[in-house]
Amino acid sequence: MSQTIEKILRNKSAAIWYIAPEATVYDALAVMAEKEVGALLVMTNNRLVGIISERDYARKIILQGRSSKDTTVQEIMTGAMYTVSPGDTVDECMRIMTHHRIRHLPVMENTSLVGVISIGDLVNAIISEQAQTIDQLHMYIGANYPA
Repeated sequence: MSQTIEKILRNKSAAIWYIAPEATVYDALAVMAEKEVGALLVMTNNRLVGIISERDYARKIILQGRSSKDTTVQEIMTGAMYTVSPGDTVDECMRIMTHHRIRHLPVMENTSLVGVISIGDLVNAIISEQAQTIDQLHMYIGANYPA
């Protein structure tokens, strides 16, 4: 699929939800619940330093018997992240997400954060493109074959 991430970003909210590394995991979960998202970027001084997800919470707090009110985001966040650029395609991003088993990708343009895409964004883009292809095929077949 050749659709670019730039097009996906144009069609979704420009909001980028983030939290500071010093915040508690409990505060991060509260923001995720309020914003209805599954992950937050971790930012310090307008610089991307990590990502925290519901998966991090489940694996690094719940399963280890830790307290979300006593643990900071920086203690459980994923610091080494994969990022993409607006010019990358849906196919390229799906390969990254599938290969690395991740659900969110920050979108960087040079050194600036310009958005975040989720696996859901990519699936919706694929479904939309497939629906358009099906419509075009129906029109083609309908125009060439009398009913």
